[in-house]
Amino acid sequence: MELYIGGIATMMRSLFSGVSGLKTHQTKMDVIGNNIANVNTTAYKSSSITFSALMSQTTQRASGANAATGTGGTNARQIGLGVKSGAINVNITGQGSSQSTGNPFDVMITGENFFVVSDGSQNYFTRDGSFYVDGAGNLAMTSLGYNVMGWQVDPETGNIKKDTVSALRIMSAANMTYPPEATSLGYMSGVIDKNDTDVTSANGRTVNFKFYDQLGYSYTAKFVFKQSDDRNIYSLELDKIIDSEGAEVTGLENVFGEASTRNKKDTLKINLDPNTGFTWNGDVLTNNASGIQVNLADLRNGNEWKEMDEVIGQGTANEMTVAEALEFVAGAYGYGGKVEDFLNLKVVQTPGNPGATPPVPDTTCDMDELLLGQVAGASLGGITQADPNAATTGVVDVSGVNFEGVSVYFDAKNGDFIGINGPGGQETITLKLGGKGEGNFSDITLDLSAIGMYDNKGTSTIGATNGSNDDDNLGQGAGRRLGEMIGVSIQQNGMIYASYDNGMTKLLGQIATARFANASGLEKQADNLYSSTLNSGEFDGIGVDITANGDYMSTGQLEMSNVDLSSEFTEMITTQRGFQANSRIITVSDTLLEELTNLKR
Repeated sequence: MELYIGGIATMMRSLFSGVSGLKTHQTKMDVIGNNIANVNTTAYKSSSITFSALMSQTTQRASGANAATGTGGTNARQIGLGVKSGAINVNITGQGSSQSTGNPFDVMITGENFFVVSDGSQNYFTRDGSFYVDGAGNLAMTSLGYNVMGWQVDPETGNIKKDTVSALRIMSAANMTYPPEATSLGYMSGVIDKNDTDVTSANGRTVNFKFYDQLGYSYTAKFVFKQSDDRNIYSLELDKIIDSEGAEVTGLENVFGEASTRNKKDTLKINLDPNTGFTWNGDVLTNNASGIQVNLADLRNGNEWKEMDEVIGQGTANEMTVAEALEFVAGAYGYGGKVEDFLNLKVVQTPGNPGATPPVPDTTCDMDELLLGQVAGASLGGITQADPNAATTGVVDVSGVNFEGVSVYFDAKNGDFIGINGPGGQETITLKLGGKGEGNFSDITLDLSAIGMYDNKGTSTIGATNGSNDDDNLGQGAGRRLGEMIGVSIQQNGMIYASYDNGMTKLLGQIATARFANASGLEKQADNLYSSTLNSGEFDGIGVDITANGDYMSTGQLEMSNVDLSSEFTEMITTQRGFQANSRIITVSDTLLEELTNLKR
């Protein structure tokens, strides 16, 4: 009877071992099935199970060697009672492949860090970077709407302040626009060619400078460069300022302040007193020293001049072209510029008897008209002065021969810029626009150090640009209009920048991440979330910069599941065979029991 009961007990052990094998293999199949089910789950981390032997029944303990009898020791006799699940491990640090989405708010972490998200009361951790911007402007999880946590921008420094994480509200009303700023700095660059006809003309070469006032409205300042008789000195004048609709701004007198000068062309004096060596006799101009004469009547073709290359006074000491004859006339007045500019000079004809009653008004005309004899009662001789600030003592006065603005000096040898209002002078000039005119202007400092006077085949390239020309602060002080947000980008370090249609960018915040000493110790929650445990390590509430450990973020991509289907299918085969083998243990044990019970027949 005792042997029979022992036989049944033996059969029962194998039965229960087979049952435990079925249970553990079923658990393993559950793990495999869950992995395969989540093969396309964003950032899913696969799990694996390990088995361990259940307790063993010891039928005989181990014994040691007996020196007295000379027998050796024996090992323990133990019968295992089955198998159990040892551990279920998550491959939480295994990097999943990247999936391109093109959505700028989809973010993938490469490395071992986690995003920090919050439901408003508790922080969770996830690798699922499928984000969007909700109606309140918060960066949030697409699936749950949980806020993505990060660090805010310090309003005083404009830098990230790494403090306790908070929700990133990247599209607040304050972030949707970028405020305007008045232009405060500018510079001129390029070449002035002294043979450029624009520079040498009476009107000068125009240089446009675009700038902004404090409200973001744009204006264009029209500067003019004019060449003096000293061809290494130029006048820089502000002609006018126009708004974006082309209307001229008024009330801008003396914008150069104390730096403004009247850069008089000292050699340009319309003066024919006896000391000049020239005399007029009607239309005939004579050089008293050489005896060379020019008769204006020979140059005229009615009310205009003859062809400039036509020769007059042939075969005499006075033989010259019409152009040379007019240069002779201009030289008599001390004018060394181009004939065209000389003929375009404005002339004020004063009355010959200023005390007449009633008074005879002044007459204004071009030098061209005066020489062509189109001004009644005009006199070509007399004593005149070019400076309109001095008293006029003769019959001809010239306006427009003085410069209003500042003098720009160049080195005659190498063409380099050498100063404003004199060699070795300042390199910048300030437009004193603050409080003037119809706009909300600020003073603007213009840097002229980047210009030069060189041969450029008669073409000047000088231009003006708003903003600093300093390499360390390039573009600073350029001013801007009001900017509307046109895009948001997330950098590899998690910093979020907004771009605006006025060319500006703004730092909106930085996505914080969490890193754990034992990431496998995190506890899975639903919806791709994890929570910290005692074995994973606690989250300090601040987080870490993802780049601190070489990790980084990629936008427009999501992390795929790290499930390896080939491995899972292989594990499924071995699990099936293990389950099948354990089922055979039960059926064979059952047959043995059946044979045992049939012994009494």
